[in-house]
Amino acid sequence: MFDKKKLETIKTEKEQWDCGPVEKVCAKFPDRKTTFTTISGEEVERLYTPLDIGDFDYDSKLGFPGEYPFTRGVQPTMYRGRFWTMRQYAGFGTAQETNERYRYLLEQGQTGLSVAFDLPTQSGYDSDHALSMGEVGKVGVAIDSVDDMRVLFDQIPLDKVTTSMTINAPATVLLAMYLALAEEQGVPYNKVGGTVQNDILKEIICRGQYIYPPQPSMRLTVDLIKYCFEHVPRWNSISISGYHIREAGSTAAQEMAFTIANGITYVQSCIDRGMEVDTFAPRLSFFYNAFTNVLEEVAKFRAGRRYWAKVMKERFGSQNPRSMMMRYHVQTGGVTLTAQQPLNNVVRVALQTLATAYGGAQSLHTNSFDEALCLPTEEAVTVALRTQQIVAEESGAADTIDPLAGSYYVETLTDRIEEEIDEYIKKIDAMGGTLKAIEEGYIQREIQDSAYRFQKEIETNERVYVGINKYTMKEPPPTNLLRVDPKQREIETEKLKKLRGERDQKVWKAALDRLAEVSKTDENVMPAVIEAVKARATVGEICDVWRNIWGEYRPKEFV
Repeated sequence: MFDKKKLETIKTEKEQWDCGPVEKVCAKFPDRKTTFTTISGEEVERLYTPLDIGDFDYDSKLGFPGEYPFTRGVQPTMYRGRFWTMRQYAGFGTAQETNERYRYLLEQGQTGLSVAFDLPTQSGYDSDHALSMGEVGKVGVAIDSVDDMRVLFDQIPLDKVTTSMTINAPATVLLAMYLALAEEQGVPYNKVGGTVQNDILKEIICRGQYIYPPQPSMRLTVDLIKYCFEHVPRWNSISISGYHIREAGSTAAQEMAFTIANGITYVQSCIDRGMEVDTFAPRLSFFYNAFTNVLEEVAKFRAGRRYWAKVMKERFGSQNPRSMMMRYHVQTGGVTLTAQQPLNNVVRVALQTLATAYGGAQSLHTNSFDEALCLPTEEAVTVALRTQQIVAEESGAADTIDPLAGSYYVETLTDRIEEEIDEYIKKIDAMGGTLKAIEEGYIQREIQDSAYRFQKEIETNERVYVGINKYTMKEPPPTNLLRVDPKQREIETEKLKKLRGERDQKVWKAALDRLAEVSKTDENVMPAVIEAVKARATVGEICDVWRNIWGEYRPKEFV
């Protein structure tokens, strides 16, 4: 980008600036601290110049939006044609209560739905199971059967909205219920659009909502991917998730690296099942976090997009540009929200939204300011949605593509994060792949070490966290918090009792027997799961079929 003679001139001028104006000012006003770093611990220099990107090659590092290596975005015109999908993650209590929230959000301008399931549903238990006590409807909606799914999407036509479902171990079951409901509405599978998370590796790494051992879990994941490729072409059959990796304490580079490592494993597993890479890869999607350090987040997104394109082209031999695109959803950083001075979270989320827009995401959920205290109230979720709308319509961030490209700092940080991603991928490959790295606890320890570093910085006041270790104040107890009815489990238990008394027992038993039979073979389980949910088998009953065959996973403990 710059010839050597010009770079030498800039180098001399910078040395004169350092020894002159900078030294003079620092004698009166020293830097606030010895070393400045990003949230992830990346050192930040006082000034970035062409010296930092002297050998920068535009075509190989940037290119154009919608073209390899996709650093500048996966679509040629990005947000000038249409904004990212505004998809608020929501779910609590009963299917009826959540349906009311969905319809409210759609009326307020939300453009896609995102389902939060409660912990029993995520764990493959029905609401009346003993282990569900105290958790039914608490952090998401309780869905036990296709009857609940019908209520959840009442008056919402499935050919008019796209739906994201954050579900992993029982992903096949919940998608089967959604498809059964689409049939009831007369919507053909090829008109159904959305995403199911279906990422079991990150559950094992950091989130914990796994059920079965890794191998049968991977089998279910690939079965779903293959079925969707063949029958539900508009459905994103996996959302390879870095969000929870970041929530667990990783750096920005680790979030991207470990997510890509998981992605490599899923791609290879699909290829091993006989699928051609360009048949399924265009429907792979990703899910990332957005923290408050705007420029680091922008660099992270750009670096990840570029690295994934190279992986798909050079490692897997993809020929289809769509297979090389890292299309991703973002959720603003839940772990960044504070219970202290919760209105400060509005500003944090706005900055994270801006980072997401600059970074080029395809959809976004913005957290509500009260989420460190409770599930979002209607007021808080409205502010969260309006934050997206204000950034999209008023900030100018959506008016031009990749507006921070060419920034000496952003390009340097993008390169640095990409180099860190590459180093991690090479280490994981040398260990024998992601499953081996997980088994040995390598990825978990890397995340834990990063989390410890960050927490230590907060506790020693090395890093300022407004309202936590600086600018604190006495506050009255919070009011107007959303509370889930403590009788929720009783309500759901009665519904389950009614369902089990009404359904055709012969059809139900035959469907579960067929599922067990198929699960012991190499046959794709999805058709059998769809028949089981149509027979009104519950989430817990279907998951118990697999528990009886494969058992439950108990990971090693790492010190």
